[in-house]
This record gives sequence, structure tokens and C-alpha cells, in this order.
Amino acid sequence: MATGGTARADEVQKFDALADRWWDPRGPMAPLHAMNPLRTGWIAARLGGLSGKRVLDVGCGAGLAAEAFARMGAEVVGMDAAPEALAVARAHAQAGGLAIDYRQGGPEDLAPGEVFDAVVALEVIEHVEQRAAFVAALARAVKPGGMVILSTLNRTPRAFLMAKLGAEYLLRLLPVGTHDWRMFITPGELGALLRAEGFRVSDVAGMVMHPLTREWRESRDLGVNYILAARR
Repeated sequence: MATGGTARADEVQKFDALADRWWDPRGPMAPLHAMNPLRTGWIAARLGGLSGKRVLDVGCGAGLAAEAFARMGAEVVGMDAAPEALAVARAHAQAGGLAIDYRQGGPEDLAPGEVFDAVVALEVIEHVEQRAAFVAALARAVKPGGMVILSTLNRTPRAFLMAKLGAEYLLRLLPVGTHDWRMFITPGELGALLRAEGFRVSDVAGMVMHPLTREWRESRDLGVNYILAARR
């Protein structure tokens, strides 16, 4: 969930501390477990399937999305700045018989010219300080005609109430301190960063959790969680 040179050190430490509980579907990463089928399915649909596609998962954490991509037939590189989370990711993938190339660092650490069909950063950019540099590094890793896909939180009063106060303090879905609402980013701001790198936003959708079942579904409502795809 953390990247390399564009990551905040406190964010890296925060997610490293959760490494040993990352794969517990009832642990602190429970919302990501619940959200993962929607995110990865949405991405696969925009790419016309993942079989044979080369995918870079930036801020991969312990590998929730990376493993899903690999099981759909993608060749996956996962990157994260948190070494403990990566150790868990490698062990979990090996136990599941999955060949995923996990690397410590961020997109700025890729070898010059290394490119992918899709570069994804899921629930990452809201933890990144140097956003323009981060998006530029994502963009450099996308091959011509490829896509960059990000999911994140909108900076709205409703997102503050639901994703910060509600999720962390009232419902205890996330550890207190997981998010800083000031770091949330609007779809317009994210789109502008991508357009500056020569990308065109091709699709955007809201992601909404049912309050009782806690299942996630795609929505037109971008007010809290959303996912955005852009093509070079």
C-alpha cells in the first residue's frame, strides 16, 4: 500500500505494522478483502480480460489484488515500499502456487523502458505526498495504448463522515489513523494529473458498500470511493 520515493515514511511504517494480519478477512484489512472482487473485476473488464496481460500493481501491500490478477492469467509485478508486507506477499503467493514478481520500491524505481499493459494503484494515492511525481512515474510504466487505473477516496464532506469518522471511529472497519481526509483527491484533480501525462480518462465509477451486508457494488455515486481508468 506504500510506494517508493514518493511515499511518506510514516505511511510505510503504518502498513508494515499490519503485515501479519493482511490476509485475515476479518482483520484490519477486511474492507479491502470485501472490496477486492469489485476492483479487480472492474479492471479486468476494462482490459478485455487479463490473460496474457502484463500488470504492475503499485502499492500492492501483501498482495490481495496482485494474487487476483495472477489467478486471472496476468503476468504480475507487485511493488511496495513496506518490506514486512512484501515478505507476507511472497510467502502467501508461494503457498498458493502463484508466480508473482514482488519488488520493494515504487514505480520510479523501475528500469528505464520497462512497460506494462496496465499499471494499477488501488487505495494508494491518498497516502502519497508527491502526487504529480507519482502519477508521472505510473505513466512512464504504461506501454502505448495501455491503461493506468487508480481507486481512491474523494475529498468530500460525505467521504469525511463515512470513510474517516464512520469507518475508523464508529464502525471500526479500519484502524484509527488509516486515512487523512486532507489527502483525499477529487476525480477532477486526479484526471488533471493524468491528462498532464498524456492520458485520457476513459471510465470512472463509484464504489459503494451496502451498510448491512458490507458487500461492494459499482455505482454512479462518486462521493466517497471511486475507481478511474485512463488510456495513453
